[in-house]
Amino acid sequence: MSLYFEGHEHHVSIIKHRDGLECDACDRSFGDVISCGECKFTVHRKCVFMFDIQEIFDHPSHDGHCLKLLTTGAPDDTDQKCHLCGKKTKRLLYHCSDCKLNVDIDCIIDYICARSPLKLPWHDHPLIKVDLGANMPCDFCNESGIDYCCPRCRFMIHERCASVFDSPEITHPSHVRHPLKLRSNGAPDYTNLNCHICGDATGNLLYHCDICKFNLNMRCAIREPTPVALSNMKVHEHTLTLMPRLISFVCDACGMKGDRAPYVCVQCDFMIFHQECAKLPRVIHVNHHDHRVSYKYPLGPGEWRCGVCWEEIDWSYGAYSCSLCPNYAMHSLCATRKDVWDGRELDGVLEEIEDIEPFKRNDDNTITHFTHEHNLSKDGITLKKSILCVACVCPIGTDTFYNCSESSCSFVLHETCANISKKKRHFLSPVPLVLCLQNQRNTETCNACQQVFCKGFIYSSFPKTVYREKFYDLQCSSITVPFFHGSHDHHLLFLKLGRGNVKTCECCGIVQKEYAIGCTKCNYFLDFRCATLPLTVRLPRYDDHPLTLCYGDEKASGKYSPNKEKQSETVLNCCQTIHLHGHFARIVNAVA
Repeated sequence: MSLYFEGHEHHVSIIKHRDGLECDACDRSFGDVISCGECKFTVHRKCVFMFDIQEIFDHPSHDGHCLKLLTTGAPDDTDQKCHLCGKKTKRLLYHCSDCKLNVDIDCIIDYICARSPLKLPWHDHPLIKVDLGANMPCDFCNESGIDYCCPRCRFMIHERCASVFDSPEITHPSHVRHPLKLRSNGAPDYTNLNCHICGDATGNLLYHCDICKFNLNMRCAIREPTPVALSNMKVHEHTLTLMPRLISFVCDACGMKGDRAPYVCVQCDFMIFHQECAKLPRVIHVNHHDHRVSYKYPLGPGEWRCGVCWEEIDWSYGAYSCSLCPNYAMHSLCATRKDVWDGRELDGVLEEIEDIEPFKRNDDNTITHFTHEHNLSKDGITLKKSILCVACVCPIGTDTFYNCSESSCSFVLHETCANISKKKRHFLSPVPLVLCLQNQRNTETCNACQQVFCKGFIYSSFPKTVYREKFYDLQCSSITVPFFHGSHDHHLLFLKLGRGNVKTCECCGIVQKEYAIGCTKCNYFLDFRCATLPLTVRLPRYDDHPLTLCYGDEKASGKYSPNKEKQSETVLNCCQTIHLHGHFARIVNAVA
């Protein structure tokens, strides 16, 4: 990300780093840095306030001359050490061109703090007023455009946020034993540095108890305080009480481990819940199953496997199950994933019976399909095998089909395509998919395989929701999980990618950023384009024999060996191999 900020003549880049990189202005670690390719410097975002102070004329140790900020290090003809403290200067420093001397940033900060009249009762150091634009977030509200900065500890805050704190101490419901003191220079090193309630980073500004070594970030303390008790929850009939401490436990609602601040039920022998699991819904619809699923605790004896991740479910904990399918269940956390559940609680909501049948049957041989204005009949007429089905855009071949009863209309459907449901639930979308004609939507490619649509039927994620409408071809939307592919010994599962989680297809080698089908145990992944390659095809050049998909040496029975430099090769009599990306191949199973 390239940007320009006042005080520096060149464009700079922001480098995001969780643990922090070496800074050319200080010796601390503050995470993200700003880098200038022209000047070859890297400084923490929290250190850029120095660019607001380009020149100093009244430094007590060098009164009368100008100390100017340099970003390229001390000049070669000067002593590289600081004139005041004797330490070696960094790339950012202040320099007097008249006296050829240098002063490091830390010594300049001492001067800045000594002159600043602005102090807050709950902060140990003086603050300075700065104008850093939109480049720096406030340590309280995380919004940009801060007004004040502490040069010593790099604490930054809006003027309006500073007025929130009337007192340096508070009594908080999550820690009633002792008052909590406001700290603005981060959590002490001898404590768990994350918030003891939510587990998120505390940042510079937090509340702290010295006696209990307890830390509370601003969100849990002020902005969104965690309730100390929960009543009338969907997953438990009793009031749940917050246990605000670091403690290892196994959640009764999901069976997963936790390390802090659970909710407990005193009446039920201290049943224990993650904060998120205490708020689980009771009845939901998921995209991996056609029926509603309901939360149940405990799930009950049996050999259960999750319908999403296909891992074993410990039946002694809570899970979601289907009342109509006695063997179907899901982990609590799998069922409520954002890519699985649409976020709607259906407890008490009457289930609507939708008409998802794609056609009305008029008689044994005639139907009226919702995509066509004329009746379609299966009257035994003969068509050319090369005629294409309107739905899948594949040749009719020898399959049974419906054709339009009007002689002037060429609308033809495979019988199997005519039965494709108008609406379905599929793992590609947390909301139902709706069948439509491709020419009715302003789209050209499938969001799963990225292939161009062939003017047939497609599925669309239901519009007018918080989700962006997406489109999928019939092949991608027909894949079910677990998915079995001849290229791998184990079943493959759907993976929703994103946020740096990318996978490389084993067939084509293309990096996938949104969707993949894979086996995480073996680190084996396919993209949707390669996963849906047909098992057999016929090409004009090889009319006599079908081409069969195979997968490397073993699958080709010794007749195929990958050769990335040769795109095709003839091996053993009439066996013709066509390379696909050097991994998969189609081979003619015939002998001349």
